[in-house]
Amino acid sequence: MSGEELPISEKLKVIDAVTLYKTEKWWAAVALVDSFGRRQIALYLWLKKNGKWKRNQKYVIHSKGEWSQVKEAVERFTPQLVM
Repeated sequence: MSGEELPISEKLKVIDAVTLYKTEKWWAAVALVDSFGRRQIALYLWLKKNGKWKRNQKYVIHSKGEWSQVKEAVERFTPQLVM
């Protein structure tokens, strides 16, 4: 897990996490969390407002099947990226 603690709700237990990028204004990370006894993978995007990190977006993957669908859809478009 990255050195700095992610600004995730105390109701969720962070098992592991990877920061994708962090600037003075934006922070994106992927986290494996325990949510009330169920493991989930969450993609977070926070925005710093008034000196505090506020969650701007969150996308949760609940199962391997759901991940397969997301991965397949994204990989369909990656050949069309410029770099």
